[in-house]
Amino acid sequence: MKYKIAIFDMDGTILNTLDDLADSMNRCLRARGLAERSLQEIRTFLGNGIHRLVECSVPDGTDAETLEKVYQDFLIYYKDHCAIKTCPYEGIPQVLQSLRRAGVLTAVVSNKADYAVKILCEDYFDGQFDFSVGELEGRRRKPYPDSVDAVMENFRIAKKDAVYIGDSEVDFQTAQNAGVDVIMVGWGFRDEDFLKEQGAKFVIHDPAEILDAIGVPRQ
Repeated sequence: MKYKIAIFDMDGTILNTLDDLADSMNRCLRARGLAERSLQEIRTFLGNGIHRLVECSVPDGTDAETLEKVYQDFLIYYKDHCAIKTCPYEGIPQVLQSLRRAGVLTAVVSNKADYAVKILCEDYFDGQFDFSVGELEGRRRKPYPDSVDAVMENFRIAKKDAVYIGDSEVDFQTAQNAGVDVIMVGWGFRDEDFLKEQGAKFVIHDPAEILDAIGVPRQ
């Protein structure tokens, strides 16, 4: 096997969370009398954490107090509505099972709130990840390498033995900053052409290709 650990992004990589994120965001915007956003707009806003999602979603010129209220509203609402329409991408559960059977460690590193990462990992991938972490106070979020570094330190894994798997330019930059290899996927929140413009050499479109890249036989 080429790698000892596979570290996954969450939103747009292992889980299609777009509808729940958009529904929650628009509910919070409506509650404050602000214009809603389209699904495509929300898709492009994702990848840099909840606060950035809110900053992009509120109208230009929104005052800081209102922005912060929408942010707090979202934290509360999304916690109870993060698993309504969300579902794993087809083939991902089988890929995780194959990796674990082969002895490859698995982890999630996301810019999603840590509580949501934990809830969703338990709801959809119970026991399939050895480590999961989201955005935490006091730790820089992606594309800083802090959380990826924490995973590797936890398992005492060398950079050459780790690969990061994601769907956005943030994930590509995170892997570069952490000094690990990267696998970019094309079924998430960014288009292939955009990812290649950011520097991705190739983009996969079938989850089973993750196994090929790591050197684990397809089942």
